[in-house]
Amino acid sequence: MPTPKLILWDIDHTLIETGGVGSEVFRDAVRQVTGHHIDRLPDATGRTEQVILRETLELYGIEDPGDYFPKFVEAQAAGYRARADEMRRRGRALPGAREALAALAELPHITQTVLTGNPKPSAIAKLETFDLAQWLDLDVGAYGTDDSVRPNLVPIAQARATGRTGYTYTRDTTYVVGDTTSDVEAALKGGAQIIAVASGRTPADELRAAGAVTVLEHLADTSALVQSLTGKHSS
Repeated sequence: MPTPKLILWDIDHTLIETGGVGSEVFRDAVRQVTGHHIDRLPDATGRTEQVILRETLELYGIEDPGDYFPKFVEAQAAGYRARADEMRRRGRALPGAREALAALAELPHITQTVLTGNPKPSAIAKLETFDLAQWLDLDVGAYGTDDSVRPNLVPIAQARATGRTGYTYTRDTTYVVGDTTSDVEAALKGGAQIIAVASGRTPADELRAAGAVTVLEHLADTSALVQSLTGKHSS
């Protein structure tokens, strides 16, 4: 019997690119919630949305009365849904993303979901826009609405997947697939293995320096990804 495995996909710059729509939706959601116009953002690479929002408020000296994040989550998700057609025009599913998800979905005892700094409603909106949600069990994923510290998301996803499948997922059977050093850190500190993909802004050598043993240049080589995760070539 194949060993059950849990695959935790990062979303932005691993599976998709929004073509700039994401930052525009973020700024508009902040404006809706706070009444302040936002034109500068802190570095968002590999960080949870809770942290990015908090640092944005600090950047502009905006005091949070305590309910800005849940309001922001709703406004952001509504923005992504409203601009889905625009996101398809300006953004894309990254090369090989659909093929990789589909290939892994065909393998027995593989559960695929996400580990992302996005709030759950926005994550779902993005994945559905690019027709990627069909291969993912998004109910067992871990999101920026669950915890602001990315490594803490790994055991959250493991526990949810265990509840779904009955299998216990350990470091040996859990894989984070992501494009940033934050994804590497999340895996190593959170209790998973890491398959790093140099499809975003972080070059392969930096991903290796952060601790990733397996680094792929992109997802277009489906066979290389499947072999990294299972030891077998895809057909």
